[in-house]
Amino acid sequence: MESPQDSAITRDINRTFPAHDYFKDTGGDGQDSLYKICKAYSVYDEEIGYCQGQSFLAAVLLLHMPEEQAFSVLVKIMFDYGLRELFKQNFEDLHCKFYQLERLMQEYIPDLYNHFLDISLEAHMYASQWFLTLFTAKFPLYMVFHIIDLLLCEGISVIFNVALGLLKTSKDDLLLTDFEGALKFFRVQLPKRYRSEENAKKLMELACSMKISQKKLKKYEKEYHTMREQQAQQEDPIERFERENRRLQEANMRLEQENDDLAHELVTSKIALRKDLDNAEEKADALNKELLMTKQKLIDAEEEKRRLEDESAQLKEMCRRELDKAESEIKKNSSIIGDYKQICSQLSERLEKQQTANKVEIEKIWQKVDDCERCREFFNKEGRIKGMSSAKEVLDEDTDEEKETLKNQLREMELELAQTKLQLVEAECKIQDLEHHLGLALNEVQAAKKTWFNRTLSSIKTATGVQGKETC
Repeated sequence: MESPQDSAITRDINRTFPAHDYFKDTGGDGQDSLYKICKAYSVYDEEIGYCQGQSFLAAVLLLHMPEEQAFSVLVKIMFDYGLRELFKQNFEDLHCKFYQLERLMQEYIPDLYNHFLDISLEAHMYASQWFLTLFTAKFPLYMVFHIIDLLLCEGISVIFNVALGLLKTSKDDLLLTDFEGALKFFRVQLPKRYRSEENAKKLMELACSMKISQKKLKKYEKEYHTMREQQAQQEDPIERFERENRRLQEANMRLEQENDDLAHELVTSKIALRKDLDNAEEKADALNKELLMTKQKLIDAEEEKRRLEDESAQLKEMCRRELDKAESEIKKNSSIIGDYKQICSQLSERLEKQQTANKVEIEKIWQKVDDCERCREFFNKEGRIKGMSSAKEVLDEDTDEEKETLKNQLREMELELAQTKLQLVEAECKIQDLEHHLGLALNEVQAAKKTWFNRTLSSIKTATGVQGKETC
């Protein structure tokens, strides 16, 4: 079925929670479901039809249930909870609610009530949306959810509890304002205050603690109707219509201002979303470029790693060959030294044995010489032959030659031993050099591996960290 308010519904759908993910896309699932519910209600309730602000209440219900259930609950709230009465008879019941709210202010917060009288601020100037949209149009959703829960449990009178709670918690700020300042406070600053969940929780606790009896509300309602009857009797019909016309014009201007504010908010939100999307695309391009650079660096690092591994393998092989060669030379030199030591030991033993035998033989000869009187004539006390200097010289020469020969052999052996020791020291020095070069090479390989690994890991971490931030 067609709805006579189809254009108004379509216009309001785009202004309903434009920043919420479920409703921000034009033609998306959220806006489509919201349009169906609003249109269905406008056809279902021909007397009231669609009224501005209903889309916010329907959207809140859609966030908790499917379309059919949301439509049923909306009908229940409008009919059984009496919300539709506020839209009937030229909003007569709504003005009765305003009167009841002002009378409650006079009782609970008289100083703020008197201040509003002084600056000529009436309830319909700031509380219209509170009653018509059940606080859904301006306040944060987590606060609205609590209010709807209370309304479904306690009835529409909960609106008075929440309204008095808002006025009471904002009393100190409102007492400092003039007419324009108060309107701006209700339109801008008051909803921002309850973006904090802690403030919203305190407000709901305060609203629940207030006891507003139905008897008192009935009394105020009766006062209002009595007052209206008296005004109708005393007023000239023309004046009454003029006054009503002025009131409607003021309400129309206020609603147009609110529409302009919502439209501005919608445009601002779309511009911000477009800008965020452009920034996200630029950051994505930058991240892709950085990813490609990181991949290229990774490929270069892997090639460098393979090259260093090849060089390391070659260096290890060279060091192994040099080490084997040095070990072979050490074994050879050790064998030579061992043979030399064995020869020296054998010669020393032979020399000692020969000296011992000669000494024993000489002692025997001298013993025989001492025993023979005739022989003593030829030898002196020192054991030398008397008058035989030439024989002595010959004997000394033979002994000197033998000593010189032995000394030469000993020098040759000492020289050979010194050369062998020198070769051994040179071999040990060469081994130490090779071990030093091997250690340096291993350190370079290890440092190259560690540098490559750290550089690669740092690049990957950097790329991953930037991408995580951008994603958040």
